[in-house]
Amino acid sequence: MSLDIQCEQLSDARWTELLPLIQQYQVVRLDDCGLTEVRCKDISSAIQSNPTLTELSLCTNELGDPGVCLVLQGLQNPTCKIQKLSLQNCSLTEAGCRVLPDVLRSLPTLRELHLSDNPLGDAGLKLLCEGLLDPQCRLEKLQLEYCNLTATSCEPLASVFRVKPNFKEIVLSNNDLHEAGVQMLCQGLKDSACQLESLKLENCGITSANCKDLCDVVASKASLQQLDLGSNKLGNAGIAALCSGLLLPSCRIRTLWLWECDITAEGCKDLCRVLRTKQSLKELSLAGNELRDEGAQLLCESLLEPGCQLESLWIKTCSLTAACCSHICSVLTKNRSLLELQMSSNPLGDLGVLELCKALGQPDTVLRVLWLGDCDVTDNGCSSLATVLLHNRSLRELDLSNNCMGDSGVLRLVESVRQPSCALQQLVLYDIYWTEEVEDQLRALEEERPSLRVIS
Repeated sequence: MSLDIQCEQLSDARWTELLPLIQQYQVVRLDDCGLTEVRCKDISSAIQSNPTLTELSLCTNELGDPGVCLVLQGLQNPTCKIQKLSLQNCSLTEAGCRVLPDVLRSLPTLRELHLSDNPLGDAGLKLLCEGLLDPQCRLEKLQLEYCNLTATSCEPLASVFRVKPNFKEIVLSNNDLHEAGVQMLCQGLKDSACQLESLKLENCGITSANCKDLCDVVASKASLQQLDLGSNKLGNAGIAALCSGLLLPSCRIRTLWLWECDITAEGCKDLCRVLRTKQSLKELSLAGNELRDEGAQLLCESLLEPGCQLESLWIKTCSLTAACCSHICSVLTKNRSLLELQMSSNPLGDLGVLELCKALGQPDTVLRVLWLGDCDVTDNGCSSLATVLLHNRSLRELDLSNNCMGDSGVLRLVESVRQPSCALQQLVLYDIYWTEEVEDQLRALEEERPSLRVIS
């Protein structure tokens, strides 16, 4: 049984109703409920009386160090079988981390610990690592995003990874680890016997030089399926080094996030080798890189190769124009695996959309999700899309947010989506301005088609 409450300010009366449920339910999630230290004594007593509890989430509550310590005290009893603990954004600092070694020592069943968005700092992280090193601790998933960590934290973390073989997921994104820290971290992972499946290091100050270190991690971890390196200045040289690891026969990477990594069309050449040969690769994000039409063409040529089984491609904000859309059109017509395409924030214009519609109008296209937000689409582009929606049987979600269409364009879309032949289930129209008449039409459309969501 699960108690799942989010974004609700809990009155005293409501809290009194919930306490008996906290004592009974296997999963308790009270995220963003306005909880403070005052409620934590009650929570501590309730979870002490709940031997069935396997998951507790108190994210985005101002518990502070005293409140978190009370909650952790409630978990420290012989009958506790907690497996997943989420304390993200709970105002936990170094002071609160002093109890973590004892807590982790007393919770051998704990497998997931989420502490992101807490200012632990390097001193708090060191205390956490003392607990992680305990023989009784068998943690598998650790999330420490936005924790004010620096390169100083990487040595104790590396020491933990070297001796603990259980880790499967590590999230350290948005910490200032920089080149030296990432190098230490990668060495620790390379030396570790853990079967790592997911590594997230977005916006960590990773450099091109670190890509050799990351390549070594990929080479040593055949289990690795997800690698998130977005918002790091890897550059084309770094991508080339990384791809040498991704191309190894042992690599089974499934998800690769490389958004805003200073990649150009030159870097695409190396990535295309990975696309052509790695059938395991299903999701690729290159958003925010200056690929331009040349880079898009290279990607499309690889997507047409039989060895490519990519299902999701993000090329948002890549300086693409209508010129690349004929290549995208070929992919949409011939590729049988690509289900999701994110092309927002590229000046494709109506000409580019018209080209895409040539493919989307074909009877055997498989694309299910298409983002074209902020692509300079006007009423003319809407007319092209409206015609396609009458015949396309695969498309389920379409995003046209922040485009230049007016009432006539939106009404053309409404007319098509209203038809029984239209398979669309979600239409996203953020930041588009229309009259009250159009608003009435959109609301009427949702009543006529309860399965359709119009988000605006």
